[in-house]
Amino acid sequence: MERDGGLDGVRRFADVWWIVLLFGLVGIAAGVIILAQPGIGLATLAVISGVFLLVDGVFEVVASFSAVANRGLVALLGVLSVITGIILVRHPIAGIVAIALLLGIWLITFGIVRLIQAFGSEEHRVGSLLVAVLEVIAGIVIVSIPSIGVATLAILIGITFILRGLGMCAVALTLRRDSAR
Repeated sequence: MERDGGLDGVRRFADVWWIVLLFGLVGIAAGVIILAQPGIGLATLAVISGVFLLVDGVFEVVASFSAVANRGLVALLGVLSVITGIILVRHPIAGIVAIALLLGIWLITFGIVRLIQAFGSEEHRVGSLLVAVLEVIAGIVIVSIPSIGVATLAILIGITFILRGLGMCAVALTLRRDSAR
């Protein structure tokens, strides 16, 4: 019985595939903006990153209600993203080290979760593994060298946001295909 409820939740989530696509496009746009202007300054970088993390966090929390497995983990990551996003938007000049550490920890956390989920799913496993490894590596680099500099940090974050956005777009298209069945 519980399994049917989970499938109903997935079906309802699949019906709003366009929201997932929209969040993916927002991620890609945030990454492109950051890559196009890597020297835009700490405050702007923090606000752009914070807004993306807020949107991503809300998406993760909403997705946790429809998740078949790992609901608590997805919700926890969503809350972590929202908190990180709020801190970045509220205190953009708090310092490059604090922002680097927050974003580095966020990247490592999401990379590890994506890595775990990739091994549990047969669909898109290689792409998920690749994105997970890149997120973890980017996070480790940022955390281990917090004085990395705004431009380098912007490039790493921009690439990561684009990859995450592409992943969300792929999920959206899969949901769209599944909802058509």
